[in-house]
Amino acid sequence: MGSRYGGLKQLDGLGPHGETIMDYSIYDAIQAGFGKVVFVIRKDFEQDFREKILSKYEGHIPVAVVYQSVNDLPEGFTCPPERVKPWGTNHALLMGKDVINEPFAIINSDDYYGRNSFEVMAAELANLPEGSKGHYSMVGFKVGNTMSESGTVSRGVCETQDGYLTGVVERTSIGYDANHDITFTDENDQVQHLDFDTPVSMNFWGFTPDYFAHSERFFVEFLKENINKPKAEFFIPTLVNQLVQSKEACCKVLTTESKWFGVTYSADRQGVVDKFASLHADGTYPENLF
Repeated sequence: MGSRYGGLKQLDGLGPHGETIMDYSIYDAIQAGFGKVVFVIRKDFEQDFREKILSKYEGHIPVAVVYQSVNDLPEGFTCPPERVKPWGTNHALLMGKDVINEPFAIINSDDYYGRNSFEVMAAELANLPEGSKGHYSMVGFKVGNTMSESGTVSRGVCETQDGYLTGVVERTSIGYDANHDITFTDENDQVQHLDFDTPVSMNFWGFTPDYFAHSERFFVEFLKENINKPKAEFFIPTLVNQLVQSKEACCKVLTTESKWFGVTYSADRQGVVDKFASLHADGTYPENLF
């Protein structure tokens, strides 16, 4: 919904020819070897989406569209009338269960992840043995490569052991201090520092299809506790954390040199426009993506 940005930023033309951030992600995914794209959208957004977005990709990559609605709930649950907010990223992911039968990645449509992040994820998914279950992955960005100059950000700070995720702690108000060091305020109101290289989650995950069954099972448990909380959301890191802790799955943290950027705040917009212009100028992207 883009509440902080002030509009439907997924459709904002930020490239030299009006390209959206999502256009660059799909171009990079195709270059890295991904073979299909599934879009999760709101049904009321469909006509705009098909006209402005889907038509571009014809002949480049097969696409499917699925719809997320607050009323898409398991049997026995009814959405409270006051609920407006979607049920969260893991609920959005669940909408793809009938059209995804192979190892897959999931991304946010309004985040620029960079070519290398798609390459490392594609290589990881392609190397999984046939029929793999419970071997998940995520792209761990260096927190210093994910900052906004316009304000603080929230990031899932990763705890790892031997290259595998042991936990994700959501940290809010990550920003620069007077010395341009990266800091956040912890739950005890103490200012803590983060090293530039600290891995954080930007919601770029890799899963095998068994993840859908876990999602359905845990969504029922989530609803039992949260159905009447209008702002409660079913998030991907929360479920991954639970599966890692219970040893039902492992999650490899993939390293990337890619620099994330996005439009968290409206003040970020011009900087993103300038970055895309330079990425075309230096040959990273061709004149026309599609």
